[in-house]
Amino acid sequence: MSDMIIKKLNIDEYQGRRFTVSYTTDGYYDIQRDDNGFRIEYKRFDKHVIKSFDDEFFGEWLEKPVGYGLFDNEKLVGYVEGSIEGWNKRFRISNICIFDENLRHRGLGRMLLDTIMEDVKKSDVRMVVLETQSCNERAIAFYRSYGFEIIGFDFYSYSNDDVKKHEIRIEMGMKIEK
Repeated sequence: MSDMIIKKLNIDEYQGRRFTVSYTTDGYYDIQRDDNGFRIEYKRFDKHVIKSFDDEFFGEWLEKPVGYGLFDNEKLVGYVEGSIEGWNKRFRISNICIFDENLRHRGLGRMLLDTIMEDVKKSDVRMVVLETQSCNERAIAFYRSYGFEIIGFDFYSYSNDDVKKHEIRIEMGMKIEK
């Protein structure tokens, strides 16, 4: 972490650029329907599992996106972006990632989240929300430590096999107290 610095990203320069993120997981949150609603239970995989996803910076669906890059010298090593959802007065963090797994668990994600939360606090929103997957146990733990709580889930957000792949979309949120 020689010369780490967070800079606001120029949307015109980054919008549409593709990136891939991978992470290792040892387990998942098994979400089961029961007679009273739902039950969530943590389960371990038999061995480490590597998951990955492809995305792009500043997706066109974002209303008024803002994003910050974490740079080590001039190399982009982390990223956070979000946007106000005007229709329901929430701020959605659409991406937060540290690209190099060797740089994770050093407080860099928290630095990025702290930075974008300054935009959240300046806006007129009632909540900040984000999504993760039931198998991204480390992300869930990180978001919980920051104050987010599980506010919902979607069994078939990414594919019809999300349950079988243990990649159920989990919505997490935090109320903004004014």
